[in-house]
Order: sequence, then C-alpha cells, then structure tokens
Amino acid sequence: MPDLSTILAGFGDVWTLSNFIYIIAGVAIGQIVGATPGLSTSMALAIAVPLTYGMDTLTAIAFLISVNKGGTVGGAVPAILINTPGTPEAAATALDGHPMAKSGRPLKAMRYSLYYSVFGDISSDIVLITVAAPLALVALKMGPVEITALMILAFTVITALVGQSMTKGLIAAALGFLLASVGLDPGQGTPRFTFGMLELYDGIPLSVVSIGILAVGEIINQIGATRGGAPSEATISMKNTGGAENRVTLSDLLANKIVALRAFVIGTIVGAIPGIGSATAGMLSYSLNKRAAKDPEAFGTGDPRGIAASEAANSAVVGANLIPLLTLGIPGNIAAALLVSAFIIHGVQPGPLLFEEQGRLIYGLFGAMLVANVCNLGVGQFGMRLWAFAISAPRSVIFPAALLLCITGTYVATGGFFGVFLMLIFAALGIVMRALGLSLIAFLIAFVLTPTLESSLTSAMLITRGDFTRIIEHPVAILLLIMTVLAIVFLNRGPRKAPAEPDSQIE
Repeated sequence: MPDLSTILAGFGDVWTLSNFIYIIAGVAIGQIVGATPGLSTSMALAIAVPLTYGMDTLTAIAFLISVNKGGTVGGAVPAILINTPGTPEAAATALDGHPMAKSGRPLKAMRYSLYYSVFGDISSDIVLITVAAPLALVALKMGPVEITALMILAFTVITALVGQSMTKGLIAAALGFLLASVGLDPGQGTPRFTFGMLELYDGIPLSVVSIGILAVGEIINQIGATRGGAPSEATISMKNTGGAENRVTLSDLLANKIVALRAFVIGTIVGAIPGIGSATAGMLSYSLNKRAAKDPEAFGTGDPRGIAASEAANSAVVGANLIPLLTLGIPGNIAAALLVSAFIIHGVQPGPLLFEEQGRLIYGLFGAMLVANVCNLGVGQFGMRLWAFAISAPRSVIFPAALLLCITGTYVATGGFFGVFLMLIFAALGIVMRALGLSLIAFLIAFVLTPTLESSLTSAMLITRGDFTRIIEHPVAILLLIMTVLAIVFLNRGPRKAPAEPDSQIE
C-alpha cells in the first residue's frame, strides 16, 4: 500500500490548470451527450479514448472518467422532459421525473436528479478510495493459478448476467477471445490469424473495436430507426420555471435521506459486481425503495423519492465499478473496459500491482474523481436549462457529426485508413450482434481481458507442469472454481430479457 507521502503527492497532482480544464470539459461533454437522445456515454468514451494519446496519463484518465460521470447526470434530462431516457440507467428516473415535470416542476425534477446523482457518485468514490488499496493487497497474494480461476469466475458471472442467456453471452465472449488472439503469439512469437497483413501483427487495436461496435454500429442503428431525421420535441416547456415550486431546499433533500442512503448502498454493491451495471442498479433500487415505502402507490406520480432511488443508485455504480478494475484488473462494464484501453495506451496495466507501481497516479485519479463530482454539480446547475435544448437537436446534424468524430478518432489512433477500414468491419459486426442478441458487454470485456487471461493461463500451466490435479495445492483456486460451478447452476436460468446496452453497462 502506498505511503502517506505518495498519497498526498497524488492528490496534489490534480491541482493544475490543465487538469481542471479537461475535467470540466469532460463533465460538460458527458452531460451534453447524455442529454441528447440517440447518443450514449459509451459512444462518447469510445470516440474520446484515441483523442487522449497526447495527454498526460492523469489528465487523460481524469477526462474520460469525467465524461462518464457527466453522462450519468445528463441522461436524466430527456428522461424528465420527454419521458425518453438519454442513457439506459435513467429509465427509472423517468417514472417519477416526467410526472413531476408535467405537473409544472421540470426544473425541480432536474435539480433533484442532479443533487442525488452527485451524492451517490461522491459516496461511492469514497468507498472506492477506502477499500481499493486493502483489496489490492489481498489480490497480490494470488498467483497465476488463482488469477486464472478468478477470471474464469468473472467471465461466468458476466456472461450469465448480461444478454438474453448465458449461452449467447458465452458465444459473444468466445468471439472476443478469438479476435483478441489476432497478432503475434506472446509465447512463441508466431503470427496468428494475420493473413499475411503486417498491420495485424500487433493485434487489433481496442480503439478500433470499441468505436466500430459501440459508436458507429449504434449510430447506424439509430439512423435506421429515425424517420426523416426530424428533431426531438420536448413536451415540457422550460419557460417560467423560476418560481418557488421549482426550488429544492436542503430540507427537501434531507426528507429523502433514507431512500438516498439505501440507493447508494444498492448502487455500490451492484457496481462492484462485474456484469450488472447501472441500469440494473437504478431499477433495482427503485423497486426496493418502492416496496419499503409506507405509501408505495405514491411512486410513479412525481414523488421525489423515486428520483432519489434511481439517481443515487445509478451514479453510485460509476465509482464502484472501478473497484474490480483497479484491484483485479477486471472491468465490470463497457465504461471500465474502455478505461482499460486508456490505461494501456499510456503504458499502465490495471491490476493489484497498480497501487505498488503507480500509487501516485492512482491517488491522483481518486482526487480527480472527487473534483469531477464538484464540477458535475456546478456544470449541471449552470447548464440545466441549456441541456434541455440538446433534446431538440436535429438528428440529421447529430449523427453525421458523430460519424465524422468516429472516423477522425480511428484515423488518429491507428495512423492510417487501414484502421478506418477495420472500424467499419466491426461496425457491421456490432449490427449483426445486436440483431442476434449477443452481448456487446461480454464481447468487449473478453476482448480486453484475453491477453491477461492468456498470460495467467500460460504461467499456471508452467507452475502445475500441465497436471490439472496439482490444483489441489491451490485451495483459493479450488474455491473460485467451485463458485464458478455454482454460478453456472444458479445464474443460468434460461432465456431472459436483456438489459439495455451498450451503456451502463457503459455501464
């Protein structure tokens, strides 16, 4: 665990003008994207990752996390004003936010969502800062055999909890494993699936995969579903909303403190479990708080408790989903998987060694997350009325601009048009996967983690000399494999309705 001087130095690194500018910019971009129907936070992150190449490592990661935090806040704006969540996690917010807006209190509903969202985010960040280093110390005690077993368990849980069935989740993960193996074999140095193309010897860049599948594929889907590119029309007017009925006082917020605290706990627990995501956290919190209320019939009529239950929970996931990423190197959702690519771009490998080797960077990141929360509050308060105009932006303008950013980002990331060509291939793959109900989350996480899994598995084979029975010498690995079997038995309950993708999970 880093010493006190390293921790203080890390927190001190945040206080530079460039960091503040990028954090504020990230929050603003995230809120605008979240408030614009048709766009998603994962799409923004996929485009933004390649654009961080020239940034300082701390600045780049802080910027991306700020985009993620801002997107969570911005998604509530269209949910409240037009009953259409800007991001999947805001779906539960619409249940009470829109009725409150229809009753003449749209600004009050958006203020409730902003304040409770920031509360959930800050609270989960504090949990992350508190527990991450001790968990990393525990993870350091694990060898290659245990890490391999842990990753098998993680893949099992993720494929079971996302998508329409575990079978489809495993198919998506297997496809991710296959495509991640393109390039030179790390053990023998021989080319695999390169078809004689020198451009593929270094493997397929994650930026190409993420932009193609998440951004371009989703944009093409949205274009196909949009009629004539007409602008969205807000049903709630923002004029004359400055009266007392639209104010939110401290006593108003404290009146729902139990709901907010319960939502924060639910969101933090859900966020720390790979594969569930913020959309599930919001709905689960809403349902549990409604069930615990003395007057559950009030939920859905414009009750601020419904907004508190949804927003505090889905925002708590943003900090909590970094717990498995920073301590084990396992991303729990698409947003975390994209952050892995940003870490790797800047020469940093997420995992338990991160606190030992990059302690100053990590605590600088923690400081940036706290600053981003304050900026989220300030930017959200200032831009609340402005983001309402994003709802009416013509999609005939939004989608071409987004496509141009995708092409530019891919070209910059790969240094040529070969990367753009690959991006279009993965866009087509993303469309096919969506049509077949294959989980994009399982695919991307498998693609990201394959090098680590391959390295751990190779080391484990060397340690056990290829004799599987020697696993009895590793009781922790045995326990993890037993948990994997139990997960298969209890989580594979046949077909089910898929959670909203890609975010939140983007998330």
